[in-house]
Amino acid sequence: MYLAHFGLREFPFSITPDTSYFFASGGSQEALNTLLIAARTGEGFIKITGEVGTGKTLLCRKLITSLGPDFHVAYIPNPYLEPLSLFMELGSELGLEFAPDAHPNQHQLQRALTHRLMDLTRDGKRVVLCLDEAQAMPIETLEALRLLTNLETEKRKLLQVIIFGQPELETKLNHPSIRQLKQRITFDYHLGPLSRSEPDYYLHHRLRVAGWGGGRMFSPLALWLMQRRTHRTPRLLNIVAHKAMLSAYGKGKKTVGAFDVLSALGDTASLRGQPLAGRQGVLLLILLGSCLAAAAWVYRL
Repeated sequence: MYLAHFGLREFPFSITPDTSYFFASGGSQEALNTLLIAARTGEGFIKITGEVGTGKTLLCRKLITSLGPDFHVAYIPNPYLEPLSLFMELGSELGLEFAPDAHPNQHQLQRALTHRLMDLTRDGKRVVLCLDEAQAMPIETLEALRLLTNLETEKRKLLQVIIFGQPELETKLNHPSIRQLKQRITFDYHLGPLSRSEPDYYLHHRLRVAGWGGGRMFSPLALWLMQRRTHRTPRLLNIVAHKAMLSAYGKGKKTVGAFDVLSALGDTASLRGQPLAGRQGVLLLILLGSCLAAAAWVYRL
């Protein structure tokens, strides 16, 4: 598509989490540091929350690649499971093998997991379970998970759990039946959008990783418009930037302007039709109207 036109090796704004594109914004770097410190402390549960598209899954994968060889990490991306199924998934992640015709009950699975966790601990491994989209976990599964974290030596827990979820996770953790789990959350962090000064660096960082060798690709007005309409949410920035680059490519340009961004916004269902509110929005409309008038005047000449 536009790779050769812009001199890129790969698409810079894919929404697939790729740790090579991890951008150390103030929020994401602080969250990563919190996770690394907490994982090495080895106490209780750790909770990371954030709105859709703020980079929780990418942060989770960055954490996994950042932990050293003394960690054994189990990663479950979709924990919408009943307790027995969750234990089976965890067992598979820890290297347990189950016969195809085996149907262990929860007690048998807990015993097998306990022995495996003790073996890993004797081998000098710290075991960390990362659960993505934890807001989807049933209440009874969260409670069963808490029971697993009761396992410990005289020095530390045999299993540490890190849960990533949308803000609805907070509501679920307030349920009276799992109040003991909430008390065990020793570290937590809320991942927000990029700061006002970061989108420019974020976009340029991703372009550089993808092979871009030029200067700033997005004009100041295009950048401002993207920030305002996406609310500086990384996933939305990726979607709009990709479509805006397609628009620029279609015009044979190697820079992205405000009209390319407007075209991209109009093609994005979640952003289509959002009004430009406030004084800055009015000024932008006046500016765009002036540009159109100037273009029409030049055309008449």
